[in-house]
This record gives sequence, C-alpha cells and structure tokens, in this order.
Amino acid sequence: MADSTEGDTDIQDLDLLAPALIVLIAGLLIHSFIIGVNVTDWWKGRSVTPVDHIVTILGISRMCVQCSITLYVFLIRIYRKKLDSQRTVVNISTVYAFFAYANLWLTTLLSIVFYLKISNFHSRLFLYLRGMIVHRIVYFIVAAVLLSTISCLMPFIVGIPVEAKDGVNNKTINNLYKHCIYSKTLYNYIIVGSFPKLFSCVSSVLLFTSLYHHIIKMKMSSNLSINLEAYYAAMKFISFTFIYSIIYFVVQSVITLYYFFHCVNLIWLRIVLEFLPALHSSYLIYRTAKLRSQMFKVLQNLIDFLLQRKATETRGNIQM
Repeated sequence: MADSTEGDTDIQDLDLLAPALIVLIAGLLIHSFIIGVNVTDWWKGRSVTPVDHIVTILGISRMCVQCSITLYVFLIRIYRKKLDSQRTVVNISTVYAFFAYANLWLTTLLSIVFYLKISNFHSRLFLYLRGMIVHRIVYFIVAAVLLSTISCLMPFIVGIPVEAKDGVNNKTINNLYKHCIYSKTLYNYIIVGSFPKLFSCVSSVLLFTSLYHHIIKMKMSSNLSINLEAYYAAMKFISFTFIYSIIYFVVQSVITLYYFFHCVNLIWLRIVLEFLPALHSSYLIYRTAKLRSQMFKVLQNLIDFLLQRKATETRGNIQM
C-alpha cells in the first residue's frame, strides 16, 4: 500500500512538471522577446523610453519567477526525500518571493508612469511628479528592487527573534517554515502585497477616468477629424492590466491562505498563476507598435524559413 501511494504521488509530480515546463517555455519566449527588442534598441543607440526600461526589468523578473517555480516543482516535488530538502525549499521560496515582489512593484510603477504620461492634468503638483518620476525612472526601478528585497526578507527579520525567544535549539532559517501557521509571514504578505497594489489600482482608476472624461469632451466638440482610436486602445490596455493585477493578487492570496490553514501548497494553482504574466506581456506586445512590428518580422522570417526548407526538401525528393 505504501509503495502504491508513493507511486501515485510520483505520477502526480510528473503531471505537475509537464505543465510547469510548458508554461516556462512559453513565458521565456514571450519575455525574452520583449527584453531582446529593448536591449537591441539600447545597444544600437536608439531611443529607449522610461516605459521600455520598466518593461525590460519587468520581463527579467517574470522570467526568474517562472524559472524558480519550475525549479521548485522539479527539485522539491521530485526529489523531496533528500535530507537537505527543507533548506532547498527555503532557498527557492526566498528567490521566488523576491522576484514575485519585484513583479508586483514594477507592475505598480508601470501603472503610475502610464498615469503620469497619459493623463491630461495640469496642476503644478502633477507636472512636478511627472517630471520627477519620468526623468528619474532608473532610480525608481532600483527603489522597487530594494523594496522587493526588504519585502521577501521581512518574515526572516521578524521571525528570527521569535524563534530565539521560544528557545528553539536549532536556530536556523529553516525553522521559520516548519510551522505552516506562522502568522507574521501571512500578515507580512497581506500588508506588503496590498500596499503597491493600492497604488496600482488608484493610478489605473484615475487614468481610466481621465481618459473617459477626455473622450466625452472630444465627442461633444463635434470635431469629426479627431481620431479616438488611440484613447480607446489606452483604455483597453489599462483595463486589461487592472484586471490582471487584481486576479493575480487574489489568486496569490488564496494560495497563501490555503497554505496557512491547511498546510498544503497548491503548486498546480501557482503554475497557472505564473502564466498570467506571460498573457499580460503578450497583450503588451500586441498593444505596443514597436514590439508588434518586430513580432511580425520574426514571424515572417520564420514562415519564410519554413517555406524555403519545405521547398528545398521537395526539390530533393524530386531529384531522387
């Protein structure tokens, strides 16, 4: 019976590994394309906007998140019987937490920059914030990375004194994850995760409202020469990003709460969750003219290569 149960568990682990690899490959292709286009423009001395900087670093963080969750499935679920598995769990979980928080903060920064660049407010404070953030975007990206580091290390900072106070003999960092109901870790995620999400939601709602009222004013002007397609495209992207952010945060909260109450890590749901950033990046490629044109070129070159190869094989078969 024990061998049968162990075999069933191994089969389930392999079932999880297959979709994890599929999601990983799809995510790597999508994110690496965005990174490659922006880095190539920077390398060739072309204009690179603050949004390009954010999207590039965001793509790197999303790639690392997907790599870490795949490593978790492969190393922990398949080789969970190793003696040092607990230490491996902590190391991979810490790496995953860092890049997950980076994804959260950078997505928030992207929403704020979009709001400052597109909104048509003209107050002195708004114009000051627009100039400060847009022209110092590299510093804000570094600040987002530092906040991500502090966020993922916070459970260890608040947990180590608790472990020492309780008189645990083995005062290693692994003890922080031995108890599934470690409340400070849960509170840390809820508070730290909600803070950037609040900024993201507020900036998205304000930008959507600003664009909506601006479109209404332009329609009332009865100027038929005005093209509103760009405004509608911006509103669609804002709505898509807002829905993506809410779904991602809710699902992540469900995974955390389920682990807190049942001591079970929903790996399959986490794999599905990490495919959402790939979908968001795909939509970003579709809505960005530069990325969309480069994607068409790549697809056209791929089609030409396949057609040329097929023609070569056909000629070879005829000659034989």
